[in-house]
Amino acid sequence: MNSADDALTLEDFITRFQLQLPQRHEPARNQRQAAVLIPIICHHTPTVLLTRRSTSLRKHAGQVAFPGGSADEQDASLIATALREAHEEVAIPAASVRILGQLPPVDSNSGFQVTPIVGLLASDTRFRASLDEVEDMFEIPLHQALSLASYTPLQIERRAKTLRVYFSFYQSHMVWGMTAQILYRLGQHIHL
Repeated sequence: MNSADDALTLEDFITRFQLQLPQRHEPARNQRQAAVLIPIICHHTPTVLLTRRSTSLRKHAGQVAFPGGSADEQDASLIATALREAHEEVAIPAASVRILGQLPPVDSNSGFQVTPIVGLLASDTRFRASLDEVEDMFEIPLHQALSLASYTPLQIERRAKTLRVYFSFYQSHMVWGMTAQILYRLGQHIHL
């Protein structure tokens, strides 16, 4: 983003998000469904809440992530999945989230089709990490999280395919993998 984008207001973000059609990406192929919540905190300078997963978890231990997880049969929708998981992981009450919409799903390395759900939270929303799943929580200014210039692409080989992955740093946190991919796509979405 340029310096004018540093002044990205919440109203600008909402307008851009709602008026743009999602970019076409390769369709997700995985069949198992999951969802994550992209929680945007409505401070004067909006932020995105991210977590660092517990180092005791079997999968993706210690990685920066959005609250989220796999869909349960009881979930009425993928929005319900994202809200349930956000409540379980960081105690966000579902009723306090204003859903703006969703981005196209992405495939995870662990075999899930993950749908990112964009939601707004009041600035006074309190969070409490479930220590079984979340080791740390932190916020990134929205304008920085969506700045395409903040991300470095890297080509990797995986299962005889060349993939592009992104990574970025915020303070002492490295954001990479699917979390960086989702933020990068959201940045592309609002900057068209």
